[in-house]
Amino acid sequence: MSANERLKGLETFVAVADAGSFTAAAARLNLTNSAVGKAIARLEERLQKQLFERSTRKLEMTDAGAAFYQVCTRILDELEVAERALSAEEATPSGRLRINLPATFGRMKVLAPLLAFAAQHPQVTPHISYTDRFVDVVEDGMDVVVRIGGDEAWPAAVGYRHLGNEELIFCAAPAFIATHGAPERASDLPNYDAILYGRADGSTQPWRIQDGTAPLARQHINGRMVFGQAESQVAAVEAGLGLAQFPTWLVDQKIREGKLVNILPQLTTQGLPLHLLWQRSRQHAPKVQALLAHFEAALCINP
Repeated sequence: MSANERLKGLETFVAVADAGSFTAAAARLNLTNSAVGKAIARLEERLQKQLFERSTRKLEMTDAGAAFYQVCTRILDELEVAERALSAEEATPSGRLRINLPATFGRMKVLAPLLAFAAQHPQVTPHISYTDRFVDVVEDGMDVVVRIGGDEAWPAAVGYRHLGNEELIFCAAPAFIATHGAPERASDLPNYDAILYGRADGSTQPWRIQDGTAPLARQHINGRMVFGQAESQVAAVEAGLGLAQFPTWLVDQKIREGKLVNILPQLTTQGLPLHLLWQRSRQHAPKVQALLAHFEAALCINP
């Protein structure tokens, strides 16, 4: 089968997957519903796989369709970059831009700068996903990824930029302090109810404690409550159920509003690093360059 034959139907398939229906995809591609349906049918016949589950109410991708979608979007994105590199339009940021963000940090700190970027660059079409799992920038076909954690031993195909590190502080609600008092030193912490961050495997995130000139310590403790979602953990502390260690970006607004108090400022500790990641093969595309510059200015924390 020729390369030209292999490319047939890919754009139609991606349009249907993005739009969620044959009708919407047909309008986007300026085709008839029948033409779109036939293109998908020919593609499924060639692949010997069903790509969509069809019902009277909705259209959903099968597992095979979802896997094929990841490959197709990567191929079409790279073709777009190659074509624009040969045209005068390359000077203007435009086209699909696939972005992955950490769930909570993305909503709280990245969304506003990203919306400002979209307003400045109307020819760019951002596709934004949120996840706290590890994202393979190349295999998952991402253009730009914001990631908290990890190190700088990234693959050669991945470019990166360090934007600083979190600062971690211990917080409690004023009502909790009024009832239980506040710890005065690190050794007091085990005497207070702790609200911890936990993972699906049952493990909990240890506290990182930098006490004066002592080496950084990672303290595992038993918590009164354990949450797998940071905003819920903040809500429990705000409700006066215990104290917790948080990155400042997560609670700075609560502290300004007086809903939380930094109870041990002398134990402020460096947390996880913040990185921008991108595919080196796409780094010269104006849309990628523009977003990297925008994020570097907007997201730099404690450099």
